[in-house]
Amino acid sequence: MARVRLSVAERREELLRAAIEQIGARGVAAVRIADVASALGVSNALVLYHFSTKEKLVADAFAYAAADDLAHLRRLLGRRTSALRRLRAAVRWYAPTGQAKGWRLWIEGWAVSLREPALREVTRDLDRQWKAAIAEVIAEGVAAGEFTCADPAGSALRLTALLDGLAVQLTSYPGAVPRSRAQEWADEALARELGLEREALTRRVR
Repeated sequence: MARVRLSVAERREELLRAAIEQIGARGVAAVRIADVASALGVSNALVLYHFSTKEKLVADAFAYAAADDLAHLRRLLGRRTSALRRLRAAVRWYAPTGQAKGWRLWIEGWAVSLREPALREVTRDLDRQWKAAIAEVIAEGVAAGEFTCADPAGSALRLTALLDGLAVQLTSYPGAVPRSRAQEWADEALARELGLEREALTRRVR
């Protein structure tokens, strides 16, 4: 069966999605241009036409995954509800017990970014934008009188650090931390940063 002719943008997106899948299956170090090409039934030359090197393909694939995650985060934080409910939804989604990005993919990305400047910039930008979005909603909640927090940026950093660390534990060392316990810690950390009791997170908030 003949392949459907795709626009440049559509083909690029298809290649990025395939690259993410292959990175998840094989790891950044082992994945090859040929793996991505084979997964889609196209030539190596076609992949290289859109992405001149493997390093460029990998960096752009992570940037694509980051854009998806940030878009979802902004949808959660942009809902027409209280700041507390938006924050709780975002933290529960991002936590390794939720439905956020494939943590194995991002742990791979963090490791490789130590040696790859282009990928390091992608992961750093994702981290910076995530913290900024959380800090903004914390500040909104403080202004609305929902809770107290003297340093929204610091709270966002501490929450992110905890969730990232839990993700490493749960992903790299299965069974090291029960998922239910990790969720409790995430809830407790959010409540503590907002000057609330943990039970306040589960109450119905307008």
